[in-house]
Amino acid sequence: MRADHILTYARDLRGGGVERAQLRLVRGWIAAGRRVTLLIGSDAGPLAREMPEGVQVVTGMTWRTLPRLVGDAAPDILFCPGNFYTGLAAWLRLRLGREGPPIVAKMSNAPVRADHGPAMRAVHAGWLAVHGRFLDHLVAMTPATAADAARALRMAGRVSVIPNPPAVPIADAATGPALPPRYILGVGRLAPQKRWDRLIAAMPALAGIDLVLLGEGTERTALTTQIAALGLSDRIHLPGHVPDPMPAMAGATVVALTSDFEGVPGVLREALSVGTPVVATESSRAVAEIVDDPTLGTIVPRDDPAALVAALRHWLTADRPAPVPQPGADSALRYLALFDRLVTEQRVTGRRARPRARNDARARS
Repeated sequence: MRADHILTYARDLRGGGVERAQLRLVRGWIAAGRRVTLLIGSDAGPLAREMPEGVQVVTGMTWRTLPRLVGDAAPDILFCPGNFYTGLAAWLRLRLGREGPPIVAKMSNAPVRADHGPAMRAVHAGWLAVHGRFLDHLVAMTPATAADAARALRMAGRVSVIPNPPAVPIADAATGPALPPRYILGVGRLAPQKRWDRLIAAMPALAGIDLVLLGEGTERTALTTQIAALGLSDRIHLPGHVPDPMPAMAGATVVALTSDFEGVPGVLREALSVGTPVVATESSRAVAEIVDDPTLGTIVPRDDPAALVAALRHWLTADRPAPVPQPGADSALRYLALFDRLVTEQRVTGRRARPRARNDARARS
């Protein structure tokens, strides 16, 4: 038995690693002969140019309309693309009941977030602990994050390790912004989670190099104000969202990621795939799985400005690493194998899949 019809959903196409990975998976599923429906609030945004051919897009999704839209579509399986969207998965399970399709979710952020105080950390832990009641299976992108997720979500035996599909060049992407001759690069949303203020604060100590931040978001005004206060408007550039950041990564002296928390940051793998070293904060256990050799980059504590400056300064003159191929070339097919197994189990037993004895978190990454 196969999951011939896959349904997934997203808020919009304004840009983000979760939605970009989701579209890459959709492309692979369609190429494998599966039907895919994408429910979305709005199909406007920079990622619209990456929409795969053949996907059925239904716009106007809200939390009120989601159960009806899923019922009308009657998919074989439902894919939740990241932590941000699991609340909707819980709502769907509540409305559709146990007879609804199996729900598979991807763990896109670390279970413990550095931006949470004790009270919010306890609330978040309680929320994660009930996920096993409405999710049938969880996918994490590395072994360490899978182990963390299995404990936090209480889903031992229902977690698989499947990396995101690798980034590929976008053939029809618009020409990127003009870049300075030598620059440090940051790629990601201008959002509080990313803490680009840390990277900007390091720039006065780094002479002879510019900083380019590719992305858009709510922190633009605050970051622009910080840049002006430091007198660095001529050295720090915020050109906005870029459809294909890979050429900028290849030309950068170093790629930096200064987040408070992450899941499995694809930007690090993408930078290393083009031979650019990285400097990253300890934003998740996955960072050390990616930067697993000191010749590839440096991992620094989140709140150690001196360590960040020292790491960046080192890579301004150090040798570039050899390119590291991205994993995940077969990820879409591995998801399909998982989907098919869950659909088969549901149809054979007449109910949602139960936990299996083995722990898929030990599967290959």
